[in-house]
Amino acid sequence: MTASDSKDIVLAFSGGLDTSFCVPYLKEQGWNVHTVFADTGGVSAEERATLEARAAELGVASHLTIDGGAALWKDFVKPFVWAGEGYQGQYPLLVSDRYLIVDASLARAAELRTNAIAHGCTGMGNDQVRFDLAVKSQGNYRIVAPIREIQKEHTQTRAYEQAYLETRGFGVRAKQQQYTINENLLGVTLSGGEIDRWEAPGEGARGWCAPREEWPDEPLEVRVGFVRGEAVSLDGETLPGAEILARLNAQFARYGVGRGMYTGDTTIGLKGRIVYEAPGIVALLVAHRALEEAVLTKQQNRFKPEIARKWVELVYEGFFHDPLKTNLEAFLASSQAQVSGEVVLRTRGARVDAVAVRSPHLLHAKGATYAQSADWGVEEAEGFIKLFGMSSTLWAEVNR
Repeated sequence: MTASDSKDIVLAFSGGLDTSFCVPYLKEQGWNVHTVFADTGGVSAEERATLEARAAELGVASHLTIDGGAALWKDFVKPFVWAGEGYQGQYPLLVSDRYLIVDASLARAAELRTNAIAHGCTGMGNDQVRFDLAVKSQGNYRIVAPIREIQKEHTQTRAYEQAYLETRGFGVRAKQQQYTINENLLGVTLSGGEIDRWEAPGEGARGWCAPREEWPDEPLEVRVGFVRGEAVSLDGETLPGAEILARLNAQFARYGVGRGMYTGDTTIGLKGRIVYEAPGIVALLVAHRALEEAVLTKQQNRFKPEIARKWVELVYEGFFHDPLKTNLEAFLASSQAQVSGEVVLRTRGARVDAVAVRSPHLLHAKGATYAQSADWGVEEAEGFIKLFGMSSTLWAEVNR
């Protein structure tokens, strides 16, 4: 039997409403459903056990949990922090674990000798593009998307999915009934309900970040060490990148750092509104930018965001395996040659500031300090201003 003849199918599984629905739906179509959950460290051990129990309850043929924190750090977090830009200037690409999930699913499909891959993405969002393009770029696979299929006949898909599961004896957790929740090492995103209606998020629309009344009284201060643009230590302790991010998530979430509401232009043209919480990523971006600003040249700091924005757009829109992304990463990596040092971060709540920067590569002029002292004279300053502004000055003289 060839892979294309197999009745085994690998389902990227999160345990939420959509992927829970997919299991009995696929089984009733004759598939042997094998679920894969890519755990990047964003869920607790209790939640991980709940997901595994959920897969068993739904009657999967097999379930596999992959530890993916190290891969997520290497393949996404490191170049994303190098880039230093959110999508449309804000969103920190918390969905980028999707590419890791695809890799884990394809590896499981190879073990089962099948070319059938399933996901629980809707036909309205970006994730379907990310999943499908990531799969198609790595081989000849059959992609099955049950949620897209039922949308042809049912406009209120979440209500239909819930009823479908309940009539077969499978319960749905209360929070899943109201919101679509995605959680991983990068952070938490919530959509659905009043969020989709552009209304104020309800009390249930909260993930890791503590509300204002629960913030500690004492400020938080941490020290992040970088080597060639990659975070390698926290408060002097050398740690794997995924562990650094996990600790930053826990520390800064207590102060409500990294929570925001975002409306973005999706790949297919709709407006998408979410609540997101990314305390660790936001802290890393602040620290890395402060170090870059001090060690890169003026021209590097001006030009690099153009490359970064394109890299972010490619990742957001599903072109994770496009060769242009690799080309851009080569530039980003080269820009980090001197981005080494330590940054002290401080927060009292909601925002985080880089209050101190230490590096052997600081571009500090020995004989001059901005707005304080200089090792050049009045004539040199006046001559520079005259030549630097020549074009604008001539225009003004000619057109008076």
